[in-house]
Amino acid sequence: MNDAHWLLLKPDDALATPLYLQLAKKLAEAINSGWWRAHEALPSERVLAEHIGVSRVTARKAMDVLIEKRLVSRQHGSGTFITPHIEQPLSRLTSFTEQLRQRGFDPSSVWLERRIDTPNSEEAIQLGLSSHDRVARLKRQRWVDGVVMAIEYSTVPVAFLPKPLELAQSLYAFFDANACSVVRALQHVRAVNASPEIAALAGVRVGEAMLLMKRLGFTVDDVPIEITHTYCRSDYYDFVAELRK
Repeated sequence: MNDAHWLLLKPDDALATPLYLQLAKKLAEAINSGWWRAHEALPSERVLAEHIGVSRVTARKAMDVLIEKRLVSRQHGSGTFITPHIEQPLSRLTSFTEQLRQRGFDPSSVWLERRIDTPNSEEAIQLGLSSHDRVARLKRQRWVDGVVMAIEYSTVPVAFLPKPLELAQSLYAFFDANACSVVRALQHVRAVNASPEIAALAGVRVGEAMLLMKRLGFTVDDVPIEITHTYCRSDYYDFVAELRK
């Protein structure tokens, strides 16, 4: 790390917020911005304390906050390492692939289904289709560093994805390359229990708590282009919203 990075991590003594919470917030922002790659070691508490000008107690308490947030894990005798955990802000529209690469992870997909189908009644209403229209139906596992993070089901009108088998990794990258980028989305997140199918695909127990993210994406012309249901593992995924008065 260079001097500029250390300066950005330095807490402000003039603020009422405890120094360890300031440091934890700055470290979390740095982790989510990709300063370190997955499984890479963070600077030790001693190094943090020396370079930032805080006590070892402050540095350790900041690390404890990051461990509680599952952003890092402490390995006895080895140090503190970045964990494959996703903290997704609800205020920013990004793809799974883009977000993980920003954090230094190596995301990948395993396609389970890519086919043309007839939309069901709910899909037809949300996408503005008739019963005679067709959609591309996608189903895949989302992997990060050897871990299944999520199971994703997407429905896209064939006007935007006529040949689903030609789709590579990122659906949003495909949209961008074909001048139909998703620029706005309605998103709902709720807790669900893993069904037998989802549990088997995600490698969790049947009935285990998961986060279900439902997204309806729109183009710049306000045309609905995708419905995506993503079942996220709650032990690896957090959704964060910053609220201001």
